Amino acid sequence: VHPNVSQGCQGGCATCSDYNGCLSCKPRLFFVLERIGMKQIGVCLSSCPSGYYGTRYPDINKCAKCKADCDTCFTRNFCTKCKSGFYLYNGKCLEKCPDGLEANNHTMECTSIVHCEASEWSPWSPCTKKGKTCGFKRGNEVRVREIVQHPSARGNPCPATSESRKCIVQRKRCQKEGKGKKNREEKRKKSNKDENKETRQESKGRAARRQNREQRENNNKTQPKKRKAPNKEQDLSPVDTAH
Repeated sequence: VHPNVSQGCQGGCATCSDYNGCLSCKPRLFFVLERIGMKQIGVCLSSCPSGYYGTRYPDINKCAKCKADCDTCFTRNFCTKCKSGFYLYNGKCLEKCPDGLEANNHTMECTSIVHCEASEWSPWSPCTKKGKTCGFKRGNEVRVREIVQHPSARGNPCPATSESRKCIVQRKRCQKEGKGKKNREEKRKKSNKDENKETRQESKGRAARRQNREQRENNNKTQPKKRKAPNKEQDLSPVDTAH
């Protein structure tokens, strides 16, 4: 250590020297040696850099180096992330995963092998042939199931999700869609025709009544008014009455 020790340091150092950098750190900071060429200087950091782990002591907090295959570690013997080409398993970095485990190239970890899982079969569908359920005796019926757990890279593959089998049904004729549609169209036309006929009859009746009423009014206007017959009792003379 260079004898020129200063108390007025910067960058989190409690004590420092011009030659060795930080000699001690302020509370809660970690002391670590960094190599610059052939020289090492001390620095004080809030957390340890990659490849180091922190240890706390009453007098100083230090960053110690992880094992060579660890990228980050919790202690020297417990890795939390491995360097490229290694897989993490129980705090260790391995080149090959143990039996019963597989390498996950995405997380670079050894994980359990996951096998495919499928749900129960659905009930068999109605017996059909070419999309129809009538007009045949022999057809096919199907059932399906879903995949509830997809497998990992080394897991058992998924089974088929559908099955088909032959089926026999009591043969029945299919109702012709065109014939049924034609009957409905004829009924609709007939109903409209009856309604139109009733409407025409009502119109004719109203026209005839109006024509009769107008005829009577015209007759009343053209015929002369009838004179009232004289009262016989009033026309009798006094003589005739006396006689």
